[in-house]
Amino acid sequence: MRFKDVFSIIGPAMVGPSSSHTAGAARIGRAARQVLSEVPSEAEVIFFGSFAATYQGHGTDRAIAGGLLDFATDDHRLPDSIELAQEDGMEISFRQGTGLFPHPNTVRLRLVGRETGTEMTLTGISIGGGNIEIVDIDGFGVKLTGMYPTVLINHMDYLGVLASVTDVMRKGQFNIGHMSLDRKNRSGAALTVLELDEPATAELLKDLAGLPAVKSVKVVDLNEPTQVKKGKDSSS
Repeated sequence: MRFKDVFSIIGPAMVGPSSSHTAGAARIGRAARQVLSEVPSEAEVIFFGSFAATYQGHGTDRAIAGGLLDFATDDHRLPDSIELAQEDGMEISFRQGTGLFPHPNTVRLRLVGRETGTEMTLTGISIGGGNIEIVDIDGFGVKLTGMYPTVLINHMDYLGVLASVTDVMRKGQFNIGHMSLDRKNRSGAALTVLELDEPATAELLKDLAGLPAVKSVKVVDLNEPTQVKKGKDSSS
């Protein structure tokens, strides 16, 4: 059993005003950016529940935009993130959603990648103290907390795939802290999410990607420092 450290309980270093409405939202946006694996050219952001009622006053819209720019929760550029995203060529829109949602602080994103045109949907919830859960990626039910280095494996739902994945992890001496899997249908597309005790290496990712049924392998690691690009928007 893994225990939370004191910093995950009291909340992260952040630009305020709210750990759940600002820091958590920024982490959801950043997780979405990492799942997409490229800069979004388009981002449609739909807020539900408490997020929908207060997103402008609490800066939740700016937090999401900052996360999509790969800003961490304490990045001084977060208050200007919507303008920075637009200057960078991102078409970003915000609206209130209707219908059922899994948590009072829920946001659903539809992203389009700038380089490949890949379209992706993701639903995240902010559960307090800056902690989050990603609960849906492209229609797959998942559990991704962002607290640990995470590997996402898109694969076909064939017999023995999970055994092959865990064998690769065993040979590389990587421990799986949590695993979730969902599939579209029997023998169809599937998504496996692995939360690890340590960051995945390039060799591990290569070995996973080389498995016959695997279509793609991606990494989400919100503990890695933000890569700040040089330019007019990155000066301190």
